[in-house]
Amino acid sequence: MSDTKTLYIASVHVTGGREGSARSSDGRLDLKLSPPGGTGEGTNPEQLFAAGWSACFEGAMAIAAKAKGVALPANVAIDAEVELRHGDEGYSLAAHLNVSVPGVDPELARQIIETAHRTCPYSKAIKGNIDAVVTLV
Repeated sequence: MSDTKTLYIASVHVTGGREGSARSSDGRLDLKLSPPGGTGEGTNPEQLFAAGWSACFEGAMAIAAKAKGVALPANVAIDAEVELRHGDEGYSLAAHLNVSVPGVDPELARQIIETAHRTCPYSKAIKGNIDAVVTLV
């Protein structure tokens, strides 16, 4: 028996796939979707993944920093790149986070980033499944 406790369930209804729309059950998310690089008005799943992973990763960094007795500066920034790829085995993703931690010793920042990459739920979900790189910039 697992001691895992569900903290939150995100419920989103999508119609029309990459050229459709997505709406969360609470109405906070309500947007049009369009294919990557397309001319549509909406966002695409790769952008949504980049935003979600970045936000979650910064939260994991804050927890890791607190455990080391330091506070993250307010101007921490993460630039995420999520690639949609196609090859012999079909479609796949690759992802890269460029993390800026101004004012923090680079070695300490690397330790925080490494801990966050081990503990962030998004990082755990993609580990071994896609090419994923996290870099201190």
